Amino acid sequence: MTELIARDQATLRANDRGGYTVPTSRLYPFQWNWDSAFVAMGWATFDAPRAWEEIELLLRGQWHDGMIPHIVFHAPSNDYFPGPDVWRSEHTPPTSGIPQPPILATAARAVLAANPEGEPRMAAIFPRLLANHRWWERARDPDATGLAATLHPWESGMDNSPAWDAALRRVPTDTQTPIIRRDISHVDAAMRPRDDEYRRFIHLVDLFRETGWNPARQYAASPFRVADVATNAVLLRAERDLLALAARFGTPADSQEIGARIERRARAIGGLWDAARGLFLARDLVGDAPIRVSTSAGFLPLYAAATTPEQTASLAETYAHWARACAWMIPSTDPTDPAFEPKRYWRGPIWSVVNWMIADGFAAAGRRELAALIRAQTCRLTERSGLSEYFDPTTGEGLGGAAFSWTAAVDLLLRTPAPA
Repeated sequence: MTELIARDQATLRANDRGGYTVPTSRLYPFQWNWDSAFVAMGWATFDAPRAWEEIELLLRGQWHDGMIPHIVFHAPSNDYFPGPDVWRSEHTPPTSGIPQPPILATAARAVLAANPEGEPRMAAIFPRLLANHRWWERARDPDATGLAATLHPWESGMDNSPAWDAALRRVPTDTQTPIIRRDISHVDAAMRPRDDEYRRFIHLVDLFRETGWNPARQYAASPFRVADVATNAVLLRAERDLLALAARFGTPADSQEIGARIERRARAIGGLWDAARGLFLARDLVGDAPIRVSTSAGFLPLYAAATTPEQTASLAETYAHWARACAWMIPSTDPTDPAFEPKRYWRGPIWSVVNWMIADGFAAAGRRELAALIRAQTCRLTERSGLSEYFDPTTGEGLGGAAFSWTAAVDLLLRTPAPA
């Protein structure tokens, strides 16, 4: 156990670039939004000041309107495409122009729990978190439906999920920006999104850049507009954590505002439930219809405390059904689905961070034995296959980038006792 914890800590230190952590060397040479949130929680298990610094440097990329972009380009690198020359966001430091699942308030609360002496730093961070959550309401749920829209697959963090296939086909494949696939010079192309998907990804970047990164214009122009289960579940959980922080660092009006959003979001996520599949499903907001593709994101309302006892029981049955079809859990796509690809990024592989969130949700919902099973198997994967970016659910083989920061961070969270 001590050796594994030392390995995890050494991985974070090796990927440290002076206050921020890259996901892994070369493949992802910048600071990624939700990666850094998980990484901050990992740092907090052994170096709390460094955990705060991770959050603070991510917030250097926050826009004046409250958005926290999915990439902050603190230092130049030619190892990744698209870089700041493509995004042209006119921010210092340079950033991308789209968000990622907003887990930062959850991470900040966890870092504070590990380091109560960091209260002054939390007091400075809280208004930035509140501004970000207001951005999500204003920019991505302008009609106050309770469901935040995702306008680019990269925003979901689950870039090439089969759940996006139909909606992504509405996006043209022509691009203004020449595409340079630097990722497949670092990782086998069989483990990455396909060229056709990349062309559609970059078409959306070009489109949004033409709007001047104006949120309302992006919302109106995007042919890809979905209610992603994962993003909405992560946002609802973060709202709950922000509410807890508001009691100490905010005002009664802040708490009332956050509480109202929580009620809307919880009610709206309940509407994504599909009883026949025993899973929550994303929704196509352009076609106003459920996206009938089963992915691991469908378990994440557990993490947001947004399931009924009956739904929790049904999700446990779905887990058992999937477990009969593959040796390792939890695959990112239903292993019985024709779209399942065990080695290709978010079309099948296991991701430690998703396992951690699902286990957290099952535990909070009273399914502690199942949560312990998921946690133990996630630890066994890193013991046998290292700190890989993701894992083949049929063999347990490590895939994608190696020495991956958020895999190390989650491993630390699983192996290090939480503060009392």
